[in-house]
Amino acid sequence: MQTRRIGDTEVSAIGLGAMPMSIEGRPDEARSIAAVHAALDAGVTLIDTADAYHLHADEVGHNETLVAKALAGHALGGDVLVATKGGHLRPGDGTWTLDGSPEHLKAACDASLSRLGVEAIGLYQFHRPDPRVPYADSVGAVRDLLDAGKIRMAGISNADPEQIRLANEILGGRLVSVQNQFSPEFRSSEPELELCDELGIAFLPWSPLGGISRAGGLGTTHAAFARIADAHGVSPQQVCLAWMLAKSPVVIPIPGSSRPETARDSAAAADLVLDPAELAELDAH
Repeated sequence: MQTRRIGDTEVSAIGLGAMPMSIEGRPDEARSIAAVHAALDAGVTLIDTADAYHLHADEVGHNETLVAKALAGHALGGDVLVATKGGHLRPGDGTWTLDGSPEHLKAACDASLSRLGVEAIGLYQFHRPDPRVPYADSVGAVRDLLDAGKIRMAGISNADPEQIRLANEILGGRLVSVQNQFSPEFRSSEPELELCDELGIAFLPWSPLGGISRAGGLGTTHAAFARIADAHGVSPQQVCLAWMLAKSPVVIPIPGSSRPETARDSAAAADLVLDPAELAELDAH
């Protein structure tokens, strides 16, 4: 597995997004754990979770608990950087709400520490800006957690360029990652990706495979991904991830999975090399 860096930590070039294991349509626990183990066997050393990845109001942190259990049951579990998030909530009715208050973030971090069973969280990310709370106050709480040693590294998610610069300033230059939505279907985070490249901050695309499941259809926007996949004898999903990796050495996609076979397929994208003509064709679609 090729590797890249988040802060001072070397991780696999492809991570694993664990959200599908805990929200709507989630599988039984055994299949989810098998998916995590398949990813680890394929060389994945970055897993992304959040306290808000759950279904019911009384199971906050379901995904964190599941990830911790899966890692504890695998010989390579101790080599994984677990990235979690706070500041987003799910009341249990299928909706998402926000609480970016410093008080909430600090309490949420303590709860995540307990569920993950660690002394310090590897990467803690402010999940989404809360318009009711000054952004500087929310990031300031993350800075306090970093200074207190409760988290090893700090990141932000769903941020714009101005927020990235502000967060890095508040953190004293210690912002290590930005996690934004980015995919062939959702490319509006290009400015954030370019800024992260400029600053040397890891850019973690969430939902990186958006739209790719339809890539094989006639006349679809993403038919180029299917054509190039056929030429290489791989899946369109692998082509998508390889295309992202080629954009910048700071890009580390975190495709979601809850099946061993899809976890293995995504991990294999780290070894797929696309030529300049192929990359140009994908950029144009």
